[in-house]
Amino acid sequence: MFKIVHREELGQGTVILNEIEAPLIAKKAKPGQFVILKANETGERIPLTMANTDPEKGTITIVYMIIGRSTATFASLKVGDSFMDVIGPLGRPTHLEKVGKVVCVGGGTGVAVLHPITRALKEIGNDVTAITGARNKDLIILEDLMTKASNTLHICTDDGSYGHHGFVTDILKEKIENEDIKMVVAIGPVPMMRAVAEMTRPQGIHTLVSLNPIMVDGTGMCGCCRVSVGGETKFACVDGPEFDAHKVDFKELMLRLHSYTEMEKQSYEDFKAGK
Repeated sequence: MFKIVHREELGQGTVILNEIEAPLIAKKAKPGQFVILKANETGERIPLTMANTDPEKGTITIVYMIIGRSTATFASLKVGDSFMDVIGPLGRPTHLEKVGKVVCVGGGTGVAVLHPITRALKEIGNDVTAITGARNKDLIILEDLMTKASNTLHICTDDGSYGHHGFVTDILKEKIENEDIKMVVAIGPVPMMRAVAEMTRPQGIHTLVSLNPIMVDGTGMCGCCRVSVGGETKFACVDGPEFDAHKVDFKELMLRLHSYTEMEKQSYEDFKAGK
């Protein structure tokens, strides 16, 4: 059992942060890797990238949005409660190197995934600009952590309630036009990652994205997390979750992500109704 030692509600209570006791995972985990969690015996296995790790305390931190039955079950757990299973670290860690000017772009809960990567890129000597975005001010998460993790932080909101009124790609465009950007990391909603990829493609700027396809076992055996990258089939759990953005078939990824949308909605409604 993996005890929750800290819990916060972010983003109008729809985004939950859990710090969980998992000493072996905390000791080995690297930026970009993920874990698979299960709340109870009948629960669904959910892959989530770690927003932070503390080897000394033996804890890992996850951040997720309540969007269905499984994440609602996660959110019902309080401090002192435990997840039945936490498996990891899984996936390949982010390849870190000193390249110069780097831009890290995050949207929604993708900011949590982006945090350890941004911090690590800065720690090895890169000049890191972070750009994070959300629909409105109340949905902005981890501002303090991202400020510390980067050299410069820009915040964007769709409605203009905080920071730049507009999209993260607005700021990215300015950076590309005025600075010698060597690398971009983008993590968040698929449309955002695709937009970033198309913006950096003409200049040939090396761009990484972290993909979140449907996943079951996390070992490459079930094949559910397959994605097309450079015309080849890859498994996000063992070949990723990070890939070259310019090679990802985003259209196929979006179709696969929406495969069970209606069933997920119904399951959530049943959960709220106590079924």
